[in-house]
Amino acid sequence: MRTGRNARGIAVTSVALIALAACGGGDDDDDSSSDSGDSGSGGSAGVNIYGSDGNMGSALGDQFSTAGDLAGMQGTTPLTDLSGDFKARLDEIDPDLGGTYNYAGETYDAFVLISLAAQAAGSSEATAFAPYINGLTSGGDKCTDFAACLEILNAGGNVDYDGASGPLDFTEAGEPAVASFGLLTFGDDNAIDDSLTEFQVTGDETLAAGDEGSPAPVAPGATGDPLIIGTLLPLTGSLAFLGPPEVAGAQLALQEVNEAGGVLGAPVQLIETDSGDTSTDTANTSVDRLLAENADAIIGAASSSVSLTVIDKIVNAGVLEISPANTSDQFTNYNDQGLYFRTAPPDQLQAVPLADLVLADGNSRVGILNLNDAYGTGLAENVSANLVDGGLAEDDILAITYDPNASSYDSEVQQMVEFDPDAIIVIGFDESARIIQELNAQGIGPAGR
Repeated sequence: MRTGRNARGIAVTSVALIALAACGGGDDDDDSSSDSGDSGSGGSAGVNIYGSDGNMGSALGDQFSTAGDLAGMQGTTPLTDLSGDFKARLDEIDPDLGGTYNYAGETYDAFVLISLAAQAAGSSEATAFAPYINGLTSGGDKCTDFAACLEILNAGGNVDYDGASGPLDFTEAGEPAVASFGLLTFGDDNAIDDSLTEFQVTGDETLAAGDEGSPAPVAPGATGDPLIIGTLLPLTGSLAFLGPPEVAGAQLALQEVNEAGGVLGAPVQLIETDSGDTSTDTANTSVDRLLAENADAIIGAASSSVSLTVIDKIVNAGVLEISPANTSDQFTNYNDQGLYFRTAPPDQLQAVPLADLVLADGNSRVGILNLNDAYGTGLAENVSANLVDGGLAEDDILAITYDPNASSYDSEVQQMVEFDPDAIIVIGFDESARIIQELNAQGIGPAGR
């Protein structure tokens, strides 16, 4: 089990660890591959299994029928210690969330930021309000909901929106400079054990854009054409488990923004569509519909690879895109005409707590199985770099990229068996279940502790 946390990172100036519950004691032995599997946090034969946001959800456990198949598997996901009040408001929107709130806060914040920016600009045109987004997230007077922020705007003040997902503090690239990550653990019932969840905040708030309060908001109470926001979220496909909390986050924000008077003197309009995944053309079809219905901004997609298939179409139409879940580093320097933003942190930040988690367990030989897309390869590269920075030799890390549509993962798992690692990180989506099932079959998965 974890006994400590190595607070490392890229330009980390503020690292906070909020422990909700101790994960147990007992130091790990570096050479545990021949042990019975009692050391470490998961896996027989002493192999610890870790995941990341694409698979660290109870939806993964739904694909396992035997108790303990995922027991002890740990991993990270962008996640804030959401308040009980915020969760209760989400549950009122969707009573069937079942305690799953992944990216709900990020989606809510995306909606609020769009609404505040349009009001500050006095226009529902994305090219007019996009320049306000970054400045609304740092400096000035802090506020945590649309109504409070609107009051500051109407008084001629400078808004610093600290959202449900954290302080945001957007960089010039339009992404969080600081982010919170949940450190999650699967229980014996193959569901996330919330009692073991911890939170780690990492990043560098000094990287936040220095243009807070600029451009200056127009006169308070400006009116104009109604703001139309579309959502491009995973209702089907490999990330469909993220759909309900994200949709709930958007619907909650819509309700609260309109209860506060709406934007530009009119209720905000919401158009909901499905992003699907990269195995379909659903996202392109949905974007065509949103553009035809004159959406001013689009929240989504969740998948980085899906966003990469539609980002050019969106920004070339003069529409703003803001994702609550894209983490690929490709977006940081993407030629987006100043119209792409994200409330989710880039993989460069998520790699820090994930590597810390692996290193804190005393693992000295690490295998990585990552899917072949922008998210999988990017996070794998960043995690590997952080593991090396943490003291591992490059020869002690084996990264294998796999095809998420492959019929079998026998070859990749056999390579891991031959590598004989202390830990294996699985970076993927719902196909991760088939990989972990094969790891269990080969005796190096989380089952059998």
